[in-house]
Amino acid sequence: MKLLSVNLGRATAVPYTSQPDGVTGIDKRPADGPVRVTAPGPEGTGGSGLAGDAVCETRHHGGPDQAVYAMAREDMDDWERELGRPLRHGVFGENLTTTGVDVSGALIGERWRVGPDLLLEVTSGRIPCRTFQGHLGEERWMKRFTAKGAPGAYLRVLEPGEIRAGDPVEIVHRPGHGVTVALQFRAVTTERALLPRLLAAGDALHPRAAAAARKYLADQGA
Repeated sequence: MKLLSVNLGRATAVPYTSQPDGVTGIDKRPADGPVRVTAPGPEGTGGSGLAGDAVCETRHHGGPDQAVYAMAREDMDDWERELGRPLRHGVFGENLTTTGVDVSGALIGERWRVGPDLLLEVTSGRIPCRTFQGHLGEERWMKRFTAKGAPGAYLRVLEPGEIRAGDPVEIVHRPGHGVTVALQFRAVTTERALLPRLLAAGDALHPRAAAAARKYLADQGA
């Protein structure tokens, strides 16, 4: 299990984002050298956890619970075959392109040691947006990505560190609750009856997913 690439985005003007200033950092490119990763500021104001990585839409991206986004190269290879086109590292807007890691099968609260120092904790899956669809340029992309159910994982930074391509990824803690990124993603998108199950993940769960689960229970009178 290792990093194939560490990817950074820069603010770029595009015609497909809903941002008032028309810029996005979704088009991430592999970094040449080491990258420092730390916990960003609060949600809504904090950006990426990676130094030099632009997050332009801070209402829904970045912040402490979405400091880092990881995508499995194996899932991207699957998409290559389905779309019939090459997909380079970073094209999904991921900061970390991994190999050998079941990213969407990771448990909420699972902890990864990346390189010698960085410690990350899995919080949730990535929800596709209109900017993602415009960037990929694929018809019905949001629906297709959602239906696949392999969204990659957002992670928070527990211990800062410097990382680079080729660094090992080690799973150092795996909770016993069974709530995977894929299950969490389905619960908040297409199978909302699964929402109560997410609460078993406790404080590791992304706060927005936890709030959605509690609201679902309240609406059901539970």
